[in-house]
Amino acid sequence: MQGWKGRRGADGFVPGALGLASSAFSLLRDLVAQRTGVYYSDSKGDLLVERVSELMAARGLSSLLDYYYLLKYDPDAETAWTELRDRLAVPETYFWRQPEQFEALVDVLMPRYLAERRRTPVRIWSAACCSGEEPLSIAMALSEGGWLDRVPVEIVGSDASPALVERARRGVYGDRSLRNLPPALRERYFEREGAGWRFDPRLHARVRWRTANLMDPGEAGPLAEVDVIYCRNVLIYFSDDGIRHVARLFAERMPASGHLFLGASESLMRLSTDFVMREIGSAFVYVKNAGPLGG
Repeated sequence: MQGWKGRRGADGFVPGALGLASSAFSLLRDLVAQRTGVYYSDSKGDLLVERVSELMAARGLSSLLDYYYLLKYDPDAETAWTELRDRLAVPETYFWRQPEQFEALVDVLMPRYLAERRRTPVRIWSAACCSGEEPLSIAMALSEGGWLDRVPVEIVGSDASPALVERARRGVYGDRSLRNLPPALRERYFEREGAGWRFDPRLHARVRWRTANLMDPGEAGPLAEVDVIYCRNVLIYFSDDGIRHVARLFAERMPASGHLFLGASESLMRLSTDFVMREIGSAFVYVKNAGPLGG
């Protein structure tokens, strides 16, 4: 892989003109995986180059090696990383995705938490929440089950992309985000606003929004000190080392019998972690140190 083929963009930048050996790509690819967890195999390297090419052009850079040095050593590296995290984000999500996992929380886990500790808040973290559909779905499910009036509940939604977190804070969504939502829930929790839908402001206020990189213990570690983590449809983009890093961080910070929900196409079964998979309700859940709440 001696170079990258590409078409000339409107700004005159030509990705194919990068002309770098595979070692330069590997340096950049491995640095991105180390800092963000997202891993691009050689077969998907063109996607990484496509996503960084506009950022490189904006800074007057013409090679992947120059961009690597910017991210690694430049005084403006943190600004460059913020731009890159926004560029790498995959904003494909929607409300009420895998509803059986919300049902497991509402119908099984919440009654157990109530029986175990009546006054301690139940803490829930929606990690890599994109533009907020997942934590707001959690809030709707808890509201429908009557739990928000019975038990102290804390919900946090976070993403590595500041741009997506800002969209989540706004709480306005297009029709595509609501495509899987039952009509009754749409009527109860949304109002038309222009061409979009505004989520119920009172329920929206129950979620705290944060920017957090799952690979950064300083950012993600404190958020992982919760009873339930939903980390869905992000680890599919991570290398095995990145998945182990995240699973280790979660296990170290979650209390005993913490519950971890992953996406339908994600699994920890082939890796050595401190989580055991359980079937809770009609959902498969990873449980830390399975005990009384492990089910």
